[in-house]
Amino acid sequence: MPAKSRAIDSTTPALTLICLIWAIFALATLFPFLGLRQWGIHPRTLFGLAGILFAPLLHAGLFHIAANTIPLFVMLVLLQIQSARHSLDTLARIWLLSGFGTWLIGRSGSNHIGASGLVYGLLSYLIAAGFYQRDWKSILIGFLVLFSYGGLLWRILPSYWFVSWEGHLCGAVAGVVVASWRGRK
Repeated sequence: MPAKSRAIDSTTPALTLICLIWAIFALATLFPFLGLRQWGIHPRTLFGLAGILFAPLLHAGLFHIAANTIPLFVMLVLLQIQSARHSLDTLARIWLLSGFGTWLIGRSGSNHIGASGLVYGLLSYLIAAGFYQRDWKSILIGFLVLFSYGGLLWRILPSYWFVSWEGHLCGAVAGVVVASWRGRK
């Protein structure tokens, strides 16, 4: 397969998800009466369970979505490069586990939205996959991610400044769990 075709194959899923997130953000911003942002994760409520599916697609504002866009794109492309065959399954598992974890431990009365759980899940997955899978490509990608984005790991600690540190933490845990599970296969 030519290099150009491989590059397109690696970026297409990432661009598709990013475009979907931005389209939903535009819709929520232009038509606030639709109340799309209410579909986040509301911890330990029946309604909040739906947020496990929808929260990563919703963002509170321009700074929020912009802060998630580039790291999410980079992590998704690296996931596709690391294991194209398992990338969708890996993303789905991280998406669901991080959302469910946030639903379990999130502060009562809060509404968790944004793709941060995915970013942290993919970040920790790509780092841990090098350890669990022990192949050169996974190890190299893990070091690249750790070097480039390792500073983000401080944001999994409880903090007043990060509304959904629980989402960050649960995403990171989900990534390690999925990497461990994938490494045993």
